[in-house]
Amino acid sequence: MKDTATKPKPLTAEQKRQLERLRAMPDAEIDTVDIPEAPAENWRYARRGALYRPLKQSVTIRLDADVLQWFKDHAPERGYQTEINAVLRRHVARADSDKADGGKTKADNGKD
Repeated sequence: MKDTATKPKPLTAEQKRQLERLRAMPDAEIDTVDIPEAPAENWRYARRGALYRPLKQSVTIRLDADVLQWFKDHAPERGYQTEINAVLRRHVARADSDKADGGKTKADNGKD
């Protein structure tokens, strides 16, 4: 049995012509009256969709035995490797945030 749900139908000649006309049209000429701008308040609680899955890469890493054991002992049901990844992701986000603040750390800002 063919899996047609994952393969889109090929475009017809007419659909290809329509897309080519749109591609050639300057943005200012595209009528967006029926597509109102989303107000800023709509984005206040925006978050990455639940279906987002970052690309995972298998690596070999050497960790101190006590650190690894701590993660194995304290990780929630989702597993210690997932927990290590979450900790590393928070570290990266914090480092990026610090870098965006001119390289200042929380201590430099007088925060704990």
